[in-house]
Amino acid sequence: MIAAPWNILLTFVFVMTAVICFSGLIGRSRKGRTNSALTDSDLIDITHGVMSVAMIVMTWWTVWDAVTWAQVAIFAILVLALVPSFRGARGAQAVDLVGHIVLDVAMIWMLAAMPLLMAGMDMSGDAGGAHAGHHGGGGLMIETTPAWADIANAGFIALCAAATVWWIWRLIRSPHHRIHSVCHVAMAAGMGWMLVLMNG
Repeated sequence: MIAAPWNILLTFVFVMTAVICFSGLIGRSRKGRTNSALTDSDLIDITHGVMSVAMIVMTWWTVWDAVTWAQVAIFAILVLALVPSFRGARGAQAVDLVGHIVLDVAMIWMLAAMPLLMAGMDMSGDAGGAHAGHHGGGGLMIETTPAWADIANAGFIALCAAATVWWIWRLIRSPHHRIHSVCHVAMAAGMGWMLVLMNG
């Protein structure tokens, strides 16, 4: 769990991103299509919508190991689903796709590395910090975060920051899809800050 007041602020951010993504997905489905295949926009909205829900859950509740690894599998599948879109992507669209894939991979890292990032915390939930008890460790105490995990986490934080800056630039420069640019800015910034809080 994330400690107050960040749990409330992050919940607000991720509820907003979930609403934007699922609204876009529902809106396109209501228009009707001749092709039932998912578009890139559909995949991106599904990715960020599911990611938003997962991070809201992580902010407030303990999640069991089986659920954690199921989420890792889901986000890995979403990464693989986005990769073929590179074939026709050019310029800013290609950078956008890189940003979405980076956030997917950062989400996988967040889920898989959480016990390492929370080193020194009482995993039974007695500690007051972020995500105590996330993996149901029954009082397991991890003494220290390995240096490689700190370095890797710092790298993912930097990537989230770069994605945030990119979508701020897109928000300023592009007159189209601004609400989704706001969504992506909030998603990248919120994910980066969660990684900071978890490794704090």
